[in-house]
Amino acid sequence: MSVGAAQVVDPEWVEFGRQLRFHRRRAGLTQLQLGRRVGYHHSFISRLESGLREPPFDLVNRLDAVLDTGGRLAAVIASPPPSPRAPGLFLAAPTLFSPIPGADTPGDEALLTAQPWPTTLPVEGLACPLHGRVGCATPDRSSVTDLLNGLTGPYDRDGGMVGAEAELLHGLTAVLACLIREAFVHVSDACAATVERVLRGVARWAEAVDSAGRLPYGQLRLAAQYAQIAGRLRMERGQSAVAMAWFGHGLRWADAAQDAEARATLLSDMSTLVRLDGDADSTLVYAEAIGAVDAKWRWMTTSADLYQARAYALRHDAAACRRHISMARRRFARLDDRDRLEAPWFAGAEGVLRLESAIGGALRDLAVVTEDRAVARRAIEATARSHALLPPVMRSARLLLTLRLADSWACAGDPVAAVTLAGPVLEEAVCARELMITAELRGLHRRLVGRWGDLPEVREYRERLRAVSE
Repeated sequence: MSVGAAQVVDPEWVEFGRQLRFHRRRAGLTQLQLGRRVGYHHSFISRLESGLREPPFDLVNRLDAVLDTGGRLAAVIASPPPSPRAPGLFLAAPTLFSPIPGADTPGDEALLTAQPWPTTLPVEGLACPLHGRVGCATPDRSSVTDLLNGLTGPYDRDGGMVGAEAELLHGLTAVLACLIREAFVHVSDACAATVERVLRGVARWAEAVDSAGRLPYGQLRLAAQYAQIAGRLRMERGQSAVAMAWFGHGLRWADAAQDAEARATLLSDMSTLVRLDGDADSTLVYAEAIGAVDAKWRWMTTSADLYQARAYALRHDAAACRRHISMARRRFARLDDRDRLEAPWFAGAEGVLRLESAIGGALRDLAVVTEDRAVARRAIEATARSHALLPPVMRSARLLLTLRLADSWACAGDPVAAVTLAGPVLEEAVCARELMITAELRGLHRRLVGRWGDLPEVREYRERLRAVSE
């Protein structure tokens, strides 16, 4: 910008800056002290308070938490002052809301599961779409039931659904948490259909809000969360094309809402999906994109390393695979409270489980292509560590890791250990019909039969697999 040129200031930024200054002073902090607590330079805090910079939403959440505002700063961003723009111009892409997969049929009712109802957010890794992780209360279960079955409308003249907007967003986030818990127990068609039905309703809501000239920030963040779960449920049922369609919509909605966390996790799922198709180059593209979302967050760069390790294993690049495993371990050890707040799945035992599971998968993949039994033994160690940390409720994950552990033993040259592990879960694995479990079972079968098909234990395993598959 040339000297003397006037800088354009958005009224929304000015209001945010005014609120930030008020809450900072109320907390008794200087700009320098506040900047140190949230990880930004004090000059950036000064520009925010002056209304000269757009506040990044991940920073807004941290400011709300540090200053104990009850989500007021996030609410300023979520509810900007009216602007003179023509309706529908904020979200210029005509395909942002449609077409989206599936359609509701008359008489369909949404399933509200019997899973324990959350009283506050975040829950199951889901933050409030409006206020982040400040601890918003959810409405009671009974008040959400009618909303689920009437999500096709009505809309008021401003594009909002009848009722308090924040309460609806809180309630629908709680519904998604219950559906995630339900899917942990058993992935049913009814559960998946409910996720997609609610998602289509939220997308229509966001479109109506945008058409009325308002920013559908909370609706888009919620839609991205639902799209990710819809994609995962489709992926688990082997419907890769529809899964990628949902992930793609979720990514566009996350981008429109500037939701870096959702963008990173959606890219992770997309990397997984193309890896299951055996596309090593695409796997690497999506994995690298995770780390490019926001390099300041170690949890994102840790995830990027883990997914890149698996991509390089598929590309037969042992050195790059090992390098990214080492970097992931180092970064994971350096995760701080901010990382664990933004990515609770990387905290505590669950974080170790995810780390070791991903590393075990990468090492097993590498052992398959290199036939290096030392690498396979390292895969056994990592997978066994993750398997030991699994809670009983995660039945699908336990089944998948059991098969991966058996396959790692096969890669290490011990087919008897492999069939001993896989034998008790064969029937469950065949009946699961989930894409990732099927891929693990197929790989194990190929290695056992291809290398040791004449062994009595392997012949018995093969006969038993044939029997449960019929």
